[in-house]
Amino acid sequence: MREALWAELLKVRRSRLPWITALAFTVAALVCGMFMFILADPARARALGLLGGKAQLSGASADWPGYLALLAQAGAVGGGGVYGLIAIWLFGREFSDHTATDLLALPTSRTAVVAAKFAVAAVWALLLAVLLAGLGLLIGSLLGLPAWSAPAAATGLAHILAAAMLAALASAPLALAASVGRGYLAAVGVLFGLVFCAQVIAALGYGAYFPWSVPGLYAGIAGAGQDPPGLLGLLLVAATGVVGVVTTAVWWNRADHTR
Repeated sequence: MREALWAELLKVRRSRLPWITALAFTVAALVCGMFMFILADPARARALGLLGGKAQLSGASADWPGYLALLAQAGAVGGGGVYGLIAIWLFGREFSDHTATDLLALPTSRTAVVAAKFAVAAVWALLLAVLLAGLGLLIGSLLGLPAWSAPAAATGLAHILAAAMLAALASAPLALAASVGRGYLAAVGVLFGLVFCAQVIAALGYGAYFPWSVPGLYAGIAGAGQDPPGLLGLLLVAATGVVGVVTTAVWWNRADHTR
């Protein structure tokens, strides 16, 4: 396991994808901050050209609770796509780069290889969530948002991390898609399909029973008038993550790796 982890970390360190994902989360924090800036004073935003004359924003409040809630939604919905791409890259690159058979010929168990990849994905997702929360605190302080309190901030930050971790768990089956598809293309198609279905099913009112809709609903993307997903929805996300990890490990151990 130690050697497998070292190899995966080396691949990550030499790749540009960590910087790209960090940039995506940085942009998300900046966009959320821009929304707060606009909501705080729409007239000023129109004068600066940030908001059209007939445009209106609603559904959020220009204070710390509203900003942290918006960050949680960004981490759950936008982050879900980023976490999916991370899982696809970690597993699909071995087939696209034609290194899968070489990797499996090493004196390291296939289960250890899969476990190392998922461990790197989990830490990666956590670091991105921490980056989003840290940038949120910095940007919110620069904007001088009102209604700051330590308990509310702690609750909001915990909400951001929890929503991001739910999205990361829901992305685990994409590792299997990248493995079975032996590359990126099929798995990216599955990712797009899941994102589309998550939006449609949530709009129909059944999002609490669809694991890929649950992170966004938990973060409050449906608005204050909608109830968050219950324990069943959270358990479905956890089960999806566990099934994704286990089935990926089983596939790597039993598949016919001819290329």
